[in-house]
Amino acid sequence: MNPSAVTSDPRERRSGIASLKHGWQAARKFNTVAILVVLIVAASFISDDFFSVANLSNISRQVAGVGIMSVGMLLVVLTGGIDLSVGSVAALGSVLSALLIPEHGLAFALAATLVTGGLCGLVSGVLVAFCRLTPFVVTLAMMTVARGIAMIVSNGSPVLVDDAGQALLDFGRHSYLGIPGPTLVMLIVFVLGGIALGRMRAGRVVRAIGSNEEAVRLSGVPVARHVLGTYVCSGVLAAMAGIISTSRASVGAPTVGVGDELTVIAAVVIGGASLAGGKGGVLNTLMGVLILGVIGNIMNLASVPGYHQQVVMGAIIVAAVLMQQGPNFWRRWLFR
Repeated sequence: MNPSAVTSDPRERRSGIASLKHGWQAARKFNTVAILVVLIVAASFISDDFFSVANLSNISRQVAGVGIMSVGMLLVVLTGGIDLSVGSVAALGSVLSALLIPEHGLAFALAATLVTGGLCGLVSGVLVAFCRLTPFVVTLAMMTVARGIAMIVSNGSPVLVDDAGQALLDFGRHSYLGIPGPTLVMLIVFVLGGIALGRMRAGRVVRAIGSNEEAVRLSGVPVARHVLGTYVCSGVLAAMAGIISTSRASVGAPTVGVGDELTVIAAVVIGGASLAGGKGGVLNTLMGVLILGVIGNIMNLASVPGYHQQVVMGAIIVAAVLMQQGPNFWRRWLFR
């Protein structure tokens, strides 16, 4: 056997693995856009109505709430955490906004609802960041508590928005410069999220915490405060999504957001965020939201039953997580 061939093999293997990693990373950078384009093309063949103004407007309205919550979820996931309470906090926000408008007016109702969402996030954040409890358990508990409070204050029934909230209802139904009101709010949230993560020191710290929390702590950065801030933001944005739901449906319903936490997590993961923290971006998260919105719309146009749609969404989440693992996962699995 040629000794030189033996000694060169490890280097060649390392080079091949490095090339595979670079190729995988490049593919992941563009795969969300490619998937979205493929889905849009497929949808155009499935239904001639897909590109109608009414249908496109409907898609953008439907994904607005999930999109708003996905920005908050992205912040939490970047730190290596997770927030399972977003759907329930959205329900609480929906009910509170409808209940407070008649007695206190629109401005107070909206402000109080957002503050309540922030308080939900504050409680979760304190338990995770300062008490060092597991994010999954903490936010699962908050999910139950927030949903329970929404049921209690509404007596388990939808709360109709009266004339005092007409401005909110008009905003949910009208378009501005051709963009539906809920969609406009979602886009503003994404822009602000992009600025926070890309241009502000706090955003860079959040990303660094997910990559190497101990190194960030040793550098003198108050890690707990930044982690707490991500949960507060997630709570505020979840409550905002609840307000958007109220503006679209004209009622505050305690059943709003059931299962939305999984959809939001799916959007973030499809967008390339790592559930281990440190990786993820706002633009790709938006692509993930749109991908789920288009898939849901395609299934509706194809008259796929609702329960079947849940199976499809579950399969998409699993596929997205597997795609996220990268070549090292597959190499370990194939050659273990």
